[in-house]
Amino acid sequence: MKQLEKTTKDRILELLKKDVSLSVNELIEHLDITHMAIRKHLTTLEKDGLVSSQHEKKEIGRPIQKFFLTTKGKRLFPNNYESISVEFLKDIQAIHGKESIDQLFKNRKERQTHQYADLVTQSSNLEKMQDMINIQNEKGYMADLYQHDEKQFEIVEYNCPIFAVAKEFHIACQCETSMFKKVLGTTQVERVQCKTEGNNHCRFMVQFD
Repeated sequence: MKQLEKTTKDRILELLKKDVSLSVNELIEHLDITHMAIRKHLTTLEKDGLVSSQHEKKEIGRPIQKFFLTTKGKRLFPNNYESISVEFLKDIQAIHGKESIDQLFKNRKERQTHQYADLVTQSSNLEKMQDMINIQNEKGYMADLYQHDEKQFEIVEYNCPIFAVAKEFHIACQCETSMFKKVLGTTQVERVQCKTEGNNHCRFMVQFD
């Protein structure tokens, strides 16, 4: 079977995955393309949130700019974490019963509630929602926020980092909704669509008093 030819962007991402961080000159050596071409690709990858950079100090001379994969960029590479997590949870349920699984997710919800509460601004409704969206995006949910009026908002999550787990154990979705209620300070949070139920994305309606 003929292997599909990789794009230059794909090759840059693979090199950064293998070497962790590389300078422009190091990338040029690997790819044998011009400085301008490398810069153009890196600019696009940074704009897409797949690559970031920082300046690394040297003993002699000016600091050198090194590029590395962001969390979003790392997610492009497959892993088997979710399937392993599902297997472990199924084993725990078989040994200790469904109640043990419920308790595990409740414990996770409590930890998330405390973590999120420290990061969400307790001021205007809009600022609360924006903070929540920022947190979810950092965790890989690809979330968007829509404001219908001063008190009604909509969260749309286009990705679910724990989809395999949530599909097998629906309590994960219930706990997320409950966490939203506690952190945002409203009981009126309704999950109106869910990926585990066959929808294309998860959607929440949030109403403040």
